[in-house]
Amino acid sequence: MSFRTLTRIALVDDDDAFRTALAERLSLDGLSVTPFASAELALKTVTARFEGVVVTDLRMPGMDGRQLVERLNSVDPDLPVVIMTGHGDIAEAVEAMKRGAYDFLAKPFAPERLVETLRRALEKRALVLDNRRLAALAADDEGTIPLSGSSRAVESLRAAIQRLADAQVDVLIEGETGAGKEAVARAIHNAGRRRLRPFVAVACAALPDTGLEPLLMGGGADPSGFSRRREGQIEQSHQGTLFLDEIDLAPHAAQRLLLRVLEEREVLPVGAVEPHALDLRILASTKGDPVEAVARGDLREDLYYRLNVIRLRTPPLRERREDIHLLFARFLGRASDRLGREPPLIDQAIRRRLLEDDWPGNLRELANYASQIAIGLTPLPSATVSEKGLSQSVLAYEAELIRESLTRHRGDIRQVTADLKIPRKTLYDKMARHGLIPALHREGQGERDGIP
Repeated sequence: MSFRTLTRIALVDDDDAFRTALAERLSLDGLSVTPFASAELALKTVTARFEGVVVTDLRMPGMDGRQLVERLNSVDPDLPVVIMTGHGDIAEAVEAMKRGAYDFLAKPFAPERLVETLRRALEKRALVLDNRRLAALAADDEGTIPLSGSSRAVESLRAAIQRLADAQVDVLIEGETGAGKEAVARAIHNAGRRRLRPFVAVACAALPDTGLEPLLMGGGADPSGFSRRREGQIEQSHQGTLFLDEIDLAPHAAQRLLLRVLEEREVLPVGAVEPHALDLRILASTKGDPVEAVARGDLREDLYYRLNVIRLRTPPLRERREDIHLLFARFLGRASDRLGREPPLIDQAIRRRLLEDDWPGNLRELANYASQIAIGLTPLPSATVSEKGLSQSVLAYEAELIRESLTRHRGDIRQVTADLKIPRKTLYDKMARHGLIPALHREGQGERDGIP
């Protein structure tokens, strides 16, 4: 799901000449107008899912504007209806507003005033529909949150996870901070035969320089004071999965111990005479590029080559922008559940932040933002957004509109140019600028490989 800019207008007026002229005038301002000669005809099309605004004359034969407002209010009380009325009917128009109309304009009016009113109403309608979609998405608990979405990047990643689930190979998971590397590791574990056995995550960056062997290999004195042998973290993952998180940040002493485990698939607990053979599936992640970590001396070269059987890249959030709104909805729902309250409605500032931010902290930053919103805090404006300036923000908004239209029309260029009302050459120029490829939005694309 992604937020959309609404342009649809249902225009209801029994005066054929006036209706035709006004529809043409509104179309020149980029609005998509559907004209109706009567309220009865409009009611057959306008539903609670109508992605637009209704503008209607007050006095019409049959069902008039006030009655139409009441009927539409029963269909969807959050659907904005703008009334056009003569000067002598202003009192009736005010009464209609009390019954749920959004606004009214007295004839004759400047078309610019109507366009301004309709754009405000469309913005309000967009927020209502967005909040409804977010509420529906938050209730959908299918899959894990970090791997939710329909972007090509995450679909490829999910496909790779399924192929690797029962593969008897070690996997090196790359990705930026907060991109969801542990979620990928857990998904690989949960999708395979080992899912009923332990998943043991070792935070390599937190490993101490001393006391490593008892912690990782086991043995030594039991902290509880009992005489039973202490089991190390590696042995706890026997027949399950050992996840070495950010192994490039592990102390070199720990890397040396882990290399032996990788090569021998056994541990020698402190005080033991014979090593203990283990049935292990080993997954590891790096904080950055593992090749660069080797070059810096942070990661042992032999350990890197031992792990580098399969490399799986976790995409940053900026490469899966289509998923941001769904992810935010689920993070917001989870945070609200913890607080025991309903998820709050989003406003225009939140909508803009989700649309424009690059989210350098990735999923972790997005989850924190959702928690702030759920608590009711007003977070400081994102530095990324505020530093972009008008031109970059406009470009980001333009790219989002084109991406949405490509998705809506399944990559059909003819329909997209009609939707956006721009020449074909202009569309191709803009798609090239934003790196958008129509073929990726069509159905039935071939297999999407997630293994680099």
